[in-house]
Amino acid sequence: MKKYQLVVIGGGPAGLAAAVTAWNAGLRRVLIIERGSRLGGILNQCIHNGFGLHYFKEELTGPEYALRFIKMLEDTGVEVMTDTMVLDLDKDKKIYVSGMETGYQCIEAESIVLAMGCRERARGAVGIPGDRPSGVFTAGTAQQYMNLMGKSVGKKVVIRGTGDIGLIMARRITLEGGQVLACIGASDHADGLTRNVVQCLEDYDIPLLLRHTVTEVRGKERLEQVVVMEVDEKRNTIPGTEKVFDCDTLLLSIGLIPENELSRQAGIDMDRRTNGAVVYENMETSIPGVFACGNVVQVHDLVDYVTGESIRAGKAAAEYVLGAAVEEGEVLSLANGDKVGYTVPMKIRKANVKGNVEVFFRVKKVFGKSAIVVTQGDKQIARYKRSYMLPSEMEKIILPKKILDNLSAAAGEIRVSAVEEEG
Repeated sequence: MKKYQLVVIGGGPAGLAAAVTAWNAGLRRVLIIERGSRLGGILNQCIHNGFGLHYFKEELTGPEYALRFIKMLEDTGVEVMTDTMVLDLDKDKKIYVSGMETGYQCIEAESIVLAMGCRERARGAVGIPGDRPSGVFTAGTAQQYMNLMGKSVGKKVVIRGTGDIGLIMARRITLEGGQVLACIGASDHADGLTRNVVQCLEDYDIPLLLRHTVTEVRGKERLEQVVVMEVDEKRNTIPGTEKVFDCDTLLLSIGLIPENELSRQAGIDMDRRTNGAVVYENMETSIPGVFACGNVVQVHDLVDYVTGESIRAGKAAAEYVLGAAVEEGEVLSLANGDKVGYTVPMKIRKANVKGNVEVFFRVKKVFGKSAIVVTQGDKQIARYKRSYMLPSEMEKIILPKKILDNLSAAAGEIRVSAVEEEG
């Protein structure tokens, strides 16, 4: 049985940042396990720019961003296993893997960082009825075909969903000579970043149909038509609003799901709001020595935030192995309040807070002039002003250590809420 100080599961941006950080913090037996044939994860197929503005202070493509961390990895002794699937993980930190070259084996770790990323929701998640012809893809699959394999997915395209991948693929298909007939979303706002709505749809005159959904797929061998209808505020279809689009391709950009099968198998506490692990201030899960970061914890909008979160996890894993014991004591619980969907982290160990704590979350509606209000019971702890907030964009606040030191777990949950402000 091979033994490591740290095993990182996933070789995408989260896993790379965690592994490099742990090595720099003093660990010398570190392994990355990646099921793909090369490191980089989803970034390898994201050939558009817009990455790295926060972390590297310059604009990079996805492969360029990944390469920065792969280059950092080359200066370390971190081992890498590619084309290797993790089959099981238990609470004793034993990892069971299978690969073309490695075969089946068990690996033992002193600490683990979970960085498996996320997967796309497929057609069944939204229950689109109709035929099952070719020409229906998730947006990420279409991106892989076009950017990594050099293949066309279609000429007349409808996109269901307004997530970032779908918006980016609208532009990509247009640049390759295809025609995007419409990008369709069921809510009253786009689910992707505002900059992607502008740069990928508005700049190319691609119609954005909000409060609409696809209600039928038509075609036997190849997709021939999709039927679209308006929906009300409860997302019920409105009779008499049918529109028929003649098309050969339907792309689905209908959300992402954190890849947490391994987390559940290990018995890690899960959060029903994020579909990720419940984590403490240092990204540690309910199993001591097992950490999680990146899209396996929460679906991020910027890879730069993934990197920051993963650096925190890698550093904490190194501290765990090198004997920096986590201080026990009061545990403060964070919860989402009004118009907020979730918070990460979910728990803060007061004695383990060495500096300020970053709290990430998303709001549930579009806000103009507004504020983020942090309360415990009837007491307001902090207030942060915002000029606007969108559900598609992650929000971050800083809770200072001096505030946290004065709080008591006995006073109840710390709640993060969003409120409108006048003016």
